[in-house]
Amino acid sequence: MRSSQFISSTMACSPTAAAFACLLVAAVFLASPATAAEYVKYKDPKQPINERVDDLLSRMTLEEKIGQMSQIERANATTEVIENVLSGGGSVPSEKATASVWQKMVTAMQKAALKTRLGIPIIYGIDAVHGNNNVYNATIFPHNVGLGATRDPNLVKRIGEATAHEARATGIPYTFAPCVAVCRDPRWGRCYESYGEDTRLVQLMTSNMVTGLQGDVPAKHPKGVPFVGGPKKVAGCAKHFVGDGGTQRGINENNTVMSFHDLMRIHMPPYDNAVIKGISTVMISYSSFNGVKMHENKFLITDTLKNKMNFRGFVITDWQAVDRITNPPHKHYYHSIQETIHAGIDMVMIPYDYPEFVADLVKQVKQGQIKLDRVNDAVSRILRVKFAMGLFEDPLPDPRLTKELGAQEHRALAREAVRKSLVLLKNGKKGEKPTLPLAKKAKKILVAGSHAHDLGNQCGGWTIKWQGKSGNNLTGVGTTILEAIKKAVSKNTSVEYSERPDKDDLTKSANDYEYAVVVVGEPPYAETAGDNQNLTVPSPGAEVIKDVCGVMKCVVLVVSGRPLVIHPYVDYMDALVAAWLPGTEGQGVTDVLFGDYGFTGKLPRTWFKSVDQLPMNYGDKRYDPLFPFGYGLSTKAAGGHN
Repeated sequence: MRSSQFISSTMACSPTAAAFACLLVAAVFLASPATAAEYVKYKDPKQPINERVDDLLSRMTLEEKIGQMSQIERANATTEVIENVLSGGGSVPSEKATASVWQKMVTAMQKAALKTRLGIPIIYGIDAVHGNNNVYNATIFPHNVGLGATRDPNLVKRIGEATAHEARATGIPYTFAPCVAVCRDPRWGRCYESYGEDTRLVQLMTSNMVTGLQGDVPAKHPKGVPFVGGPKKVAGCAKHFVGDGGTQRGINENNTVMSFHDLMRIHMPPYDNAVIKGISTVMISYSSFNGVKMHENKFLITDTLKNKMNFRGFVITDWQAVDRITNPPHKHYYHSIQETIHAGIDMVMIPYDYPEFVADLVKQVKQGQIKLDRVNDAVSRILRVKFAMGLFEDPLPDPRLTKELGAQEHRALAREAVRKSLVLLKNGKKGEKPTLPLAKKAKKILVAGSHAHDLGNQCGGWTIKWQGKSGNNLTGVGTTILEAIKKAVSKNTSVEYSERPDKDDLTKSANDYEYAVVVVGEPPYAETAGDNQNLTVPSPGAEVIKDVCGVMKCVVLVVSGRPLVIHPYVDYMDALVAAWLPGTEGQGVTDVLFGDYGFTGKLPRTWFKSVDQLPMNYGDKRYDPLFPFGYGLSTKAAGGHN
């Protein structure tokens, strides 16, 4: 999804809304409200959720039902126009908004929804995919590819819990996470959002992230029924259903061509794990399966996910996905609405063109082109999630939780995640002693490379902005790798930094340095912008590696969302570390570089020699990697830490 925040609830009218929307408001408000003395079953928390859902559904007009099926972008939501709401990537109430500012915005929207005829609360969603990453001063955790490298499910669960707390700190009860894609080709621009290439690894991490976000499902909880365990938990969203990580040549939103058996074997199992753990929602992929757009694939959405796997939460589209079924987008929109709703879509992200969507859907139901039973099923699923979240009892943000944003214990957790995610690929040249851990009491060291002192590069895409952004003015609090190195070494150590050292100067001064740390990698990107058919180290990374490592002892850190072509340069290096996209806590890197903790990370995906080998995954008949899936050297901590 390329969004950040979305809302869904009830529709009212603004001066700029279409005439239809205004008429719809009249329909909402002119209906007879319940009197204060009347017993209303759906408002009684002691009643079973299904009975509350049935009671509320029986009271709703068609227009109110379709309002529940709509989700609009934050920028279009006002106290007059209230739907379910989301924030698109980078969509914020104001630049560098505090947790309190976020809460005030959500509170205003929620209070407007509660004043409507039935008082149905909105559900506000955000892409909290590596922490509450849209929010200034939030803790930014490593992206999923790094978490896959940790092989630590308990750590992932704790990160889910911390992310839930930081989302609730801003008043947001719903996150479009986790991404449970099994990335089978690193050329895909979303590969860093995947825990790895191995289905079992993704399953393990999915189960624990879902329970971290939503809470532990009680014993004997029915399979497929959504569960959210209290006001510090959030509703999660398993995405992108299904096969998004298996598209041809790793092209985003492309076609996944394989047998149904292979789809079920490779890409479907993480969804079953999520359903077992009570996942609240599932987001559909832009991609196609054997030529059929996933958003209109009734067999996979309804017959498989809902009926066979017994998923009882709601299914949501990706951003403007109904428009994008056709090429060009929005062509035959009326028909596209029909196709997606028939396929089993329950909630539609219509960030901007909601009046047209609502008008078209109402018309199709009234004319019998879409059955009312299908609408009732969709709305029942949405209401079931809202009741499970406790929104009817506790709809407003809790001001006491604002302190959770960027909390010190969350930053400590992120630092732990960083050090466990780093994978040591080389440690010393043949016949020589290990290079790592590095000496803290060196007289003089060199730090070089484009990613040594750049928080934006460390964090990658989906950080404050949809695509992320290079530089150190993006996230608020954070520690670059250079800053972490300066904190780790002795006060008497001279640390010299140059993003792009001059080759002649290096040759003259090489003997002055005991060692160098070279940090190179990819710039931030998200989704299609990250698709890459060559996967070379971005310039001048390769030149910096050769220039520095050619004249002195060096450790190379690759900060990237996936393996890159490093085969030609490995012989230059004394040590090589895959750092992935570590986030704001750069001291996690130096924790292992300098031996306070040992290296334990293992590759979550195969490190290829050449892109000509791709796709190449563990278990393939032709498997000749530079470093295999699961590879990772270990070191012992000098200070006795694990």
